[in-house]
Amino acid sequence: MNNVRKLLRSDSIWIPVLSIIIGILIGAIVMLAGGYNPILAYQSLVEKIFGSPYDIGETLRQIVPLILSGLAVAVAFRGGMFNIGVEGQIVMGSLGALMVGNMLDLPPILHGIVAILVGALFGGIWGSLVAIFKVKRGLNEVISCIMLNWIALYISHIVIKTFMAEMGTSRSQPIHDSASIQIAWLSDLFGGARIHWGFFIVIFMLIGYYYYLNRTKWGYELRAVGYNKHAAEYAGMNVSSIAIRTFFISGAIGGLIGTFEILGVFKYMAIAPNTSGIGFDGIAVALLGMNTSIGVFLSGTLFGALYYGAQGMSFGADVPPEVIRMVISIIIFFAAAPAAIRMFLKMFRRKPKREEG
Repeated sequence: MNNVRKLLRSDSIWIPVLSIIIGILIGAIVMLAGGYNPILAYQSLVEKIFGSPYDIGETLRQIVPLILSGLAVAVAFRGGMFNIGVEGQIVMGSLGALMVGNMLDLPPILHGIVAILVGALFGGIWGSLVAIFKVKRGLNEVISCIMLNWIALYISHIVIKTFMAEMGTSRSQPIHDSASIQIAWLSDLFGGARIHWGFFIVIFMLIGYYYYLNRTKWGYELRAVGYNKHAAEYAGMNVSSIAIRTFFISGAIGGLIGTFEILGVFKYMAIAPNTSGIGFDGIAVALLGMNTSIGVFLSGTLFGALYYGAQGMSFGADVPPEVIRMVISIIIFFAAAPAAIRMFLKMFRRKPKREEG
């Protein structure tokens, strides 16, 4: 009981809450300055998230890929590397799942399992290319990630147009019903929201991420390289193989994002001029979550809820998209800056008076 009281009194609880409240208040000021009603806007945001079983289910659907994206980036961060190529890994995972889901005929359940494995494998291989270029040729991972993002996008266009194009549209043919990973009874429970296996898999991945980093030899090696790769190499660790393994895991998680979106949400792949942007959001999710399992879960939930609820601000309060993005960015900024809040509060604390001698 005493431990609970100490926790509630500690800065670790109320400083982050205060940071989010300040972000909400400043966002309200921005909306007032633009001539919009912040109370109505925030009310519409909350109602969009919790207004119906369908909205709750779709909010969860929005959260899942953001958590996975945050995990993909966090794995690389903990290894001292920067995976800005999750976008390309998402595309390759989508392509792998689409090819299995559209080109193969397998029994239900087994079809979905094979498609998930292939999608993760495609993403993992695409991610490991970044590490191979880095350790074999010394190419900076940021540059290779950016280039591979675009290469993956255009490869997907070529494959779709050559083998799986839907006539008269700019998208692929749909996957077979046997490859779908939607959970029908759970989807009906949430009013038709697109609930799929990924909702449960992501929970196991969060637990697995924590266990891998803190309870396995491979996780210890990853953290050691992240702290100091020269010391790790001096200790006898194979830094090159650890880097490749880390990027493969990071890429596989990124590939699962695209896999779940294809098999559980859209059922097809569009020929789009740009990538989804989820991979870049994962960088912010990982940083806000401090690269920890629970932190990524909470920050991904915050991002997903705000993104989905923003639709309510647009339709319910007539707030334009530009203002909505600004308000959401302000809230996330303050949520990610508790240290700045602590520094600000210290300015108003009384300094002890010096005794006059």
